[in-house]
Amino acid sequence: MHMSALHDRFGVEIRDVDLSAVTPQDGFSEIREAFDRHSLLVFRDQQLDDEAHLAFGRLFGTIEIRRKQPEKHTAEMSMVSNLRDDGSVAGEESRPVMQHKANQLWHTDSTFLPWPALANIIAPQVLSSSGGETEFVSTRAAWADMPEALREKIRGRVLRHSYAHSRKKIAEVAASEDFVQRWGDTAWNAVWPNPATGEEALYIASHAFGIVGMPDDEAQDLIDELIAFCTQPHYVYIHAYTLGDVVAWDERATMHRGRPWPYEEERSLASICVTAGEADGLELVRPAA
Repeated sequence: MHMSALHDRFGVEIRDVDLSAVTPQDGFSEIREAFDRHSLLVFRDQQLDDEAHLAFGRLFGTIEIRRKQPEKHTAEMSMVSNLRDDGSVAGEESRPVMQHKANQLWHTDSTFLPWPALANIIAPQVLSSSGGETEFVSTRAAWADMPEALREKIRGRVLRHSYAHSRKKIAEVAASEDFVQRWGDTAWNAVWPNPATGEEALYIASHAFGIVGMPDDEAQDLIDELIAFCTQPHYVYIHAYTLGDVVAWDERATMHRGRPWPYEEERSLASICVTAGEADGLELVRPAA
């Protein structure tokens, strides 16, 4: 397994590994160590079908549940795509594309769920002729660099999150979808330490809309200031997908956003999120009762 840096603060490209052959006993411990250390992993020249993709995700933990009745959950692939069920491509002003545009806000996946995500693992299946990149930042690197006066404003605080909040920034119709309205507000500590490394990261997203114990307008100003600090250009890594890529990132220590593409063209990415467990520091981000 050969690794090379993607950015001087985080992220590595990994070659000479077949993800379909990785097992808990063979290869995964090195991958998990790299994940905890570098936050973003890009694997090249992979050929994962859905079954192999899900199997790789399960090495990290439980495939994310997006049902209110977990007992009804069946792990399945999610498609990040503008392709409709009838085979047509959804137009730029369509409801599906509104959700894609909301994903072009800086965010961390699943902060609006009762079970926060540990990882997202994406593999492109159909790429557009241009655009469609994903941008990443390390909220661990940004937190380490942040002026102490700004860190003290948020240290020890609890952020409130809502799926509808981020969707409403794009369009009311995007916020009104049933799968958006399904989830109520959540609250998570603003800083998530990694139990494997001891390093802290700011845990924040476009879904964040409030701070417990702080007036709403003051809280939104601080959230905006923190996201702006973390997403300064020198913190950003831009990933342009090629077929055969598998990209996995640590939701505890990064933010990301999609980029536009020619919306008349199909763009389809296979995606799974993995739910954080106790070994991933879940209790460290859960607010005290």
